Amino acid sequence: MFPSRRKPAVYVREEAGSRRLLALLPRKCSVFRLFFVALLLGFASLLWLQLSCSGDVARGAVAPSPLKPCPPESRASWAEDPSWGPHRLALLIPFRERFEELLAFVPHMHRFLSRKRIRHHIFVLNQVDHYRFNRASLINVGFLESGNDTDYIAMHDVDLLPRNEELDYGFPEAGPFHVASPELHPLYHYKTYVGGILLLTKQHYEMCNGMSNRFWGWGREDDEFYRRIKGAGLQLFRPSGIKTGYKTFQHLHDPAWRKRDQKRIATQKQEQFKVDRDGGLNNVRYRIESRTALSVAGAPCTVLNILLDCDASKTPWCTFS
Repeated sequence: MFPSRRKPAVYVREEAGSRRLLALLPRKCSVFRLFFVALLLGFASLLWLQLSCSGDVARGAVAPSPLKPCPPESRASWAEDPSWGPHRLALLIPFRERFEELLAFVPHMHRFLSRKRIRHHIFVLNQVDHYRFNRASLINVGFLESGNDTDYIAMHDVDLLPRNEELDYGFPEAGPFHVASPELHPLYHYKTYVGGILLLTKQHYEMCNGMSNRFWGWGREDDEFYRRIKGAGLQLFRPSGIKTGYKTFQHLHDPAWRKRDQKRIATQKQEQFKVDRDGGLNNVRYRIESRTALSVAGAPCTVLNILLDCDASKTPWCTFS
């Protein structure tokens, strides 16, 4: 493309300029001098073409401007501005191989929470071992690794984005607050459902001893956690006055593309309905392979690569074999 742009300009300039320069040359001129003059003309034409192209871009503003990422709020601004409030949320995102959803989730949630003046940190809990996916254990690990500078958590699915600005993500002092309530969630509408998005203070989560580590594969860990909430004597709260119904959230999950691991292996089918009275935060087994701070379209997050461990004598369904 560049030679096609350069060729006409060089041709015109060389024809007009060469006549003037040849008039200045003596009649007896060597071939070497003619070649030298032609070389100078070519260089001058190329320089003029380059400068003229640069000027066109500057004058016409043809080049498209890059997309502006959302500016992350610094901790200094949070500390200096009292409107952000005293509490800080740890957003815990159980994750495995759902990068398209993550790229949409992180900037969306950072903007959403920043508009609501909620101090927050997003933790992507990436399971990198070879066991079946264990959402509950990942949340337990995220709770333990979230640090002392956060005082409440959100157990948040990566494929569920809030649309309604009236949804409350504030500190749930009175008790666990189920943001994605059955009246609002696009898929699950039974009364004891507490999945999707659930807020708890760290104190209340410890009172429940976290979530059971026995649920490998998809489903049932939320139903068991509902029993833990009741067993700890905690009152569950849900949104009121939200009039957007099942359109309150955007559900990114495509069942044709993302198959859920719903297999029940060995005695898992019978065990999944039992209450785990012994396990939870106290016995989750894991190792942090790496901790990486990332920015997704300007939105900060921390990715924890987590290696879970499984006691096959207690939960032989942690693997497909």
